[in-house]
Amino acid sequence: MQAEFQAPWWLANGLTMTINTALNTSRQWQKHTIEPEPIYREHIFQGADNVPIFGIVAIPPNPIGTLVATYGITGTLQDQWFLRILGRKAYDQGLAVVLFDWRAHGQTAILSPTLTSDGLSEGEDFIRIAAQSKALGCPAPFWLSGYSLGGQLALWGLRQATKLSAAVGLAAGEIAGGFVLCPALESHRSLTYLVNHPIKRLLECRISAALTSLAWKLHAAHPDHIDPRAIERATDIEGFDRELVIHNLGFATVQEYYLATSPLYFLEELDLPTLIIYAADDPLFDPTLAPELEYICQGQKSIDLMLTKNGGHVAHVSSKACQLRNKDKDPWWAWNRALEWVGSF
Repeated sequence: MQAEFQAPWWLANGLTMTINTALNTSRQWQKHTIEPEPIYREHIFQGADNVPIFGIVAIPPNPIGTLVATYGITGTLQDQWFLRILGRKAYDQGLAVVLFDWRAHGQTAILSPTLTSDGLSEGEDFIRIAAQSKALGCPAPFWLSGYSLGGQLALWGLRQATKLSAAVGLAAGEIAGGFVLCPALESHRSLTYLVNHPIKRLLECRISAALTSLAWKLHAAHPDHIDPRAIERATDIEGFDRELVIHNLGFATVQEYYLATSPLYFLEELDLPTLIIYAADDPLFDPTLAPELEYICQGQKSIDLMLTKNGGHVAHVSSKACQLRNKDKDPWWAWNRALEWVGSF
């Protein structure tokens, strides 16, 4: 269905919204955020295959549930301001909050040379983090969340939750569901779209540069595990996966890897309540994915889809009129809708 969202008139274009959010809103977000930062404590979780995962935990008085969340393709807990907004809002509504640096990112990259797997292992990481958070005093129900590539990882967690919960000490139903914003749904199609678009290729180049920086930081922390020659050969996103990721996971080609990890092909399997917030004008993804996503979700009772005409990529900064209509106190439309959705259960 088309969800009610309205951007300021000068941000009605998805590319403009995305660039403005990255360059301008990212510097001013605290002016528009009412909720204070929770007091977090650091914790090292054990993910799949005993990979250490760095996280931060905040538990409010009398918590009503727990949010477990991470961010997108690049970044760290220190600079992912959009995730920190979600943490503030969730905590303010009574949820315990667990945020983590996923594999090869932030402090987790210092702890382990293990590279990313786009959900194959990160889905289990989500479940294990939830179980270990329970032991720290974070109560069920647990809600899994992420945005962009982190949304893809959270969808993997939701896919594996029923199968893995008992094995890690969670009772049936303790992982209640999850919500994702602008999730990566089909990597090969979207990357092909990006690199063939004369303007949007600049976004791919920026992400590629961030991945190269990430790879060199991994090499500095674990010089015996990361081959510098492979980093030099990895000149784009597909190159990063081809040179550094796929062979350790047993894939012959990047396309085979993307086919195995893309959530578009398992959405119909999800059996836990799932909210997907997605903008049809997201400039990072193949535009043919939006109608395909809508078609799949029409036949999937466990998925609630909020598909907006505008919104860009991990943005959905709302106009004043939109805020008034929704009784929002800030422009963070997507997080407000997501937490309203959680509160409906």
